[in-house]
Amino acid sequence: MTTSASLPAKQQVLQACRGELPENNPMLRCAHELTTLHERRLGAGQEDVDEIDAARANLIREIDRWITVQLPPAHGAAHIHTETLGAVIDRLAQFTARAYAALASASEWDLWDAWQRLAELAVGYDDLAAEVCAGVRRLPGAS
Repeated sequence: MTTSASLPAKQQVLQACRGELPENNPMLRCAHELTTLHERRLGAGQEDVDEIDAARANLIREIDRWITVQLPPAHGAAHIHTETLGAVIDRLAQFTARAYAALASASEWDLWDAWQRLAELAVGYDDLAAEVCAGVRRLPGAS
């Protein structure tokens, strides 16, 4: 466990989702792998979707395990977040895959919506990361 924890900034997570891995960080590697799985999932049949979702679940657990040892315990009065960090990163990966897919085939409105959702979730991730690192928010399953 570290005493002064920090999580990757939203820009680093988004870069990892796009395939740019600037540093050796397990969470960023998983973010990239999750995005790749979401890209595959967009055009997959049901039999492939089940396999992809199982792989996603493993990566989400990997992020959640990694984060548990990276962060100090939250303050006793810290509010709990509704999702694990792995689940948030999975949604960022999903929204990244959809936003890039929308570039190729979506209407102007769908394209705007996809990028807006990604931007809003990225800001939410940054806020969550800051609160978790400060110990004022805790993640489900974390002490």
